[in-house]
Amino acid sequence: MNRKHSATLHGHRTSFTLEDAFWSELKAIAMTRSIPLAQLICEIDDDRAENSNLSSALRVYVLQWIKGQVSGTSSG
Repeated sequence: MNRKHSATLHGHRTSFTLEDAFWSELKAIAMTRSIPLAQLICEIDDDRAENSNLSSALRVYVLQWIKGQVSGTSSG
């Protein structure tokens, strides 16, 4: 199921929509990296291409993280 989430990034509120599975994985990644979820979202937002949206960037980050775990590397 898709759910709308919101976060404060660099002092402004933004919202994004993610499937529950991606949201769960983002929280797990933040825990694994021992950083707040908001910080992880901020990092992903800072690194995303200017023409991409935050929801897509978050999904791609999760995919890259999981692929990195499978191959023995990490993306964060």
